[in-house]
Amino acid sequence: MSEASISIEYAMEKASGPHFSGFRTPTATSVSSTTFSDANVPRVSGGTASGKTTVCDMIIQQLHDHRVVLVNQDSFYRGLNSEELKRVHEYNFDHPDAFDTEQLLECIKKLKIGHSVQVPVYDFKLHRRSSDSFRQVNASDVIILEGILVFHDQRVRNLMNMKIFVDADADVRLARRIRRDTVERGRDVNSVLEQYAKFVKPAFDDFVLPSKKYADVIIPRGGDNHVAIDLIVQHIRTKLGQHDLCKIYPNVYVIQSTFQIRGMHTLIRDRDISKHDFVFYSDRLIRLVVEHGLGHLPFTEKQVVTPTATVYTGVDFCKKLCGVSIVRSGESMENALRACCKGIKIGKILIHREGDDGKQLIYEKLPTDISERHVLLLDPVLATGNSANQAIELLIQKGVPQSHIIFLNLISAPEGIHCVCKRYPSLKIVTSEIDVALNEEFRVIPGMGEFGDRYFGTDD
Repeated sequence: MSEASISIEYAMEKASGPHFSGFRTPTATSVSSTTFSDANVPRVSGGTASGKTTVCDMIIQQLHDHRVVLVNQDSFYRGLNSEELKRVHEYNFDHPDAFDTEQLLECIKKLKIGHSVQVPVYDFKLHRRSSDSFRQVNASDVIILEGILVFHDQRVRNLMNMKIFVDADADVRLARRIRRDTVERGRDVNSVLEQYAKFVKPAFDDFVLPSKKYADVIIPRGGDNHVAIDLIVQHIRTKLGQHDLCKIYPNVYVIQSTFQIRGMHTLIRDRDISKHDFVFYSDRLIRLVVEHGLGHLPFTEKQVVTPTATVYTGVDFCKKLCGVSIVRSGESMENALRACCKGIKIGKILIHREGDDGKQLIYEKLPTDISERHVLLLDPVLATGNSANQAIELLIQKGVPQSHIIFLNLISAPEGIHCVCKRYPSLKIVTSEIDVALNEEFRVIPGMGEFGDRYFGTDD
């Protein structure tokens, strides 16, 4: 038998005896999975060296068009005091008490409500936190919490939208841990094996494995399981695209947010933007909303013969269609609709609006056969919803079924969505963003001001 083999066997046997397994009063902190927050929080957990970090990295890579941050439970290790440092080889770093769970909870809660936090930097060679440096973590769309004991504490579990457990064979995990601790943390093989037998494996059996039952998703083979990771990323994208109001009203659709869309919103909401740029980026956003709205129209299957003499099975667009703009802001959306639908008929409705009441219909000019058509109702801002309701009521009086109306907006206030959807549950609303609320003057906040004045240059 080789000298190395004898050394490894001796270390494992020696480590299997009695050991010191805890300091401080127990406070549960177990990480086994990945989680998302209101900023979506996925939590990723699993045994030591199971591939949690690899899975997290792959998720982050695929969510490249969203803001994603990774928070490691390892950053929240408690620094050892002088007495504990003297007995460092007897300290159980895999026990829940080894982590500062209270600080972890505070950080995740702040991130979920949109605040930046400073995450501690832990030195694995000195077994203490850096006193003069922190990692700045900014608010994001997705917060991924990763660690072996993240599932252990119910308070941590309750903060998560999704819990992922990464499963891997014990031998594979041990081999990975030996490689990681010797290369990255400056330890020798014997100390790694001794720690594994004394603390790591018992902690896995006592804390990590029992927490597996809390997982929403279990990923066998870790980063090698591309199918599971693709499904998780798809699920996250779906959740990111859903506003809470979309869960209440299934007839409300918010187009999926990307950095491009958010960038254009940033520009048109800026009060100092030039009129030329405001119109340019508004037109781009309007085109996206119109295209998305057209996707909700009925279609029929159609076959065509391609230039290669091959039959292609596709769809035929809805033929009976018209647009109706609520004057004057709605007229800004007409060019985008004409660019998408050649020769489309467009009607107009003018409603006098003064504050939140005192509304009356001033003018309407609609296609004579509008009752036979699907209608795209155009107004870039849905505020109180009162003017929209009057326009919708006129369309219904003209014989247009609720289900044939698609209301297109750039931004919508929650109050307006409630007002319209409660009265017309069969109508569809398509918007690019839902804002926070209305102020006392019934203006959308944060909003973008008087859209018509800014678009047509009459705001001076």
